[in-house]
Amino acid sequence: MSTIRKLTRGLNKKYIINSILSPIVMIGEVLMEVIIPFIMAKIIDVGIAGKDLPFVAKYGAIMIGLAVFSLFCGVMGTRCSTVAAQGFAYTLRTRLYQKIQTFSFANIDRFSTASLVTRLTTDVNMAQNVYRMLIHMCVRSPFMLIAGTIMAFRMNSQLAILFLIAVPIIVISILIISNLAHPRFVKMMKTIDGMNSAIQENLIGIRIVKAYVRGDFEENKFRKAADDVRRAQVHAEKLIIFMMPIMQLVMYVSMIAVMWFGGRLVVGGHMLSGELISFFTYVTQVLSSIMFLGMVFVSLVMVQASNQRIVEVLDEVPDIDNPANPVMEVKDGSVEFDKVDFSYNKKADNCILKDINLKIESGQVVGIIGSTGSSKTSLVALLPRLYDVLEGSVKIGGVDVRNYDIQVLRDSVAMVLQKNVLFSGTIKDNLRWGNKEATDEQIVAACKAADADGFINSFPEGYETMLGQGGVNVSGGQKQRLCIARALLKNPKILILDDSTSAVDTATEGRIRNALKELAPETTKIIIAQRISSVKEADKIIVLDEGTVSAVGTHDELLESSKIYREVYESQQQGSGDADLAGDSSEGGEN
Repeated sequence: MSTIRKLTRGLNKKYIINSILSPIVMIGEVLMEVIIPFIMAKIIDVGIAGKDLPFVAKYGAIMIGLAVFSLFCGVMGTRCSTVAAQGFAYTLRTRLYQKIQTFSFANIDRFSTASLVTRLTTDVNMAQNVYRMLIHMCVRSPFMLIAGTIMAFRMNSQLAILFLIAVPIIVISILIISNLAHPRFVKMMKTIDGMNSAIQENLIGIRIVKAYVRGDFEENKFRKAADDVRRAQVHAEKLIIFMMPIMQLVMYVSMIAVMWFGGRLVVGGHMLSGELISFFTYVTQVLSSIMFLGMVFVSLVMVQASNQRIVEVLDEVPDIDNPANPVMEVKDGSVEFDKVDFSYNKKADNCILKDINLKIESGQVVGIIGSTGSSKTSLVALLPRLYDVLEGSVKIGGVDVRNYDIQVLRDSVAMVLQKNVLFSGTIKDNLRWGNKEATDEQIVAACKAADADGFINSFPEGYETMLGQGGVNVSGGQKQRLCIARALLKNPKILILDDSTSAVDTATEGRIRNALKELAPETTKIIIAQRISSVKEADKIIVLDEGTVSAVGTHDELLESSKIYREVYESQQQGSGDADLAGDSSEGGEN
């Protein structure tokens, strides 16, 4: 019951009413279906047997009226159950999506993106179908079973006992098969996660797949994932398919027995022919109800795995949440790391950042240099509290980031990543992600600062140019500059550029740096870069080495004091003739 409450929580009043109306209306259909065979018996045994045409016409009209009302109840019950099930799926899917939005990166990592997609689609669809079946059949079938059994016993109790023997046989078969099938369906859903993961990787990296001519490899990988799903489905459902033949076999054997013994009663004069026909109808109704209940039970077993996976998401406690009395204003962009240790798996013996002590004044330009894997991105991810520290504290504006309201904190920190993400829509729509209230003048100013205004206006539709999913119709450098402009529109206290000018030439990068100084002089700018030229003019440069601060200072100071920095500088100087084409600012150098 707790699972049902969790799944149906937040259901709109409209859908609750339809969920209640559906079984109520279905009771009306059942009553009509139970009364109709009784009237039919009267027509046969009294009207036809006595050749009383007025009696036949009268009760025939009543029977037609009951059939029409039964049809109306059936249509209304189906409509109500469909509306309720669609509303249930909408509400559940919305709750799941909203819950996922509260997750930290660590929460998402625990589930994986592909698994979350499966839970939002396949699992919710299965829950929706079973919900509809439940409210449609969970009252109708038991009510039909009870009403049909009462009418059958009312006509002939000895004959009724005969078909009731079938009930425990069907129930025991359902319980055995369901118990064996459940773990197989759990395994099946995991294989669907794996297939979705393969599809997601292939579609996201389709350009790399084509560039390296790995289509055959990816196709074989997908075939294997799809075949795993096929085999898991067959393994799970080959048990379920036995359910229907068993129920039909028992049902038909019962019917044959009723026909045989009932026929002997009619021949012996102990039962009228109309009563036998009606009795046979009640037997069919009762056994059909048992079959439907069996199907509902099987569906519940099949959906149990999906329900568990949905509830796992709903019950997941976000690693990062708001404090009880959050600070609602970030005073300035000053940053302090105080004895910070950080681990993705929250284990002290696996820290990727160790004993970080740093102070950055508000408005400073700070560069971060380090080899691949030195945890540069992990360091700045602690500022907007995408992850929490294991030990120590990170402060912005003199306040521990854990004491801020999350939205206020993240509004004050803008991040531009090397792997930039744009969304389907116009360029202007994408830019307004930074500030949905931004005026056209503010958008143009931010784009000019990011050196993006020129190429945007080169498009026929300018700022109204439609971008494909992920911004596939702009170059890497153009994408980076759009993302910088988007971040500037937030008017943040801290701007983090995580290797976000790697796809532009040095002349363009220089113009962007100068424009940032003029447009956002009070904003603290943290620049992660591989090129020394990107951070050379910074007020302070931080050298990271294997998750620790190796050195801090200006460019000139680090040339004297840091062996790591000096080696990087000298290696880049040797290749500067090729790497730093200061005079080339064309788009062709960005791709």
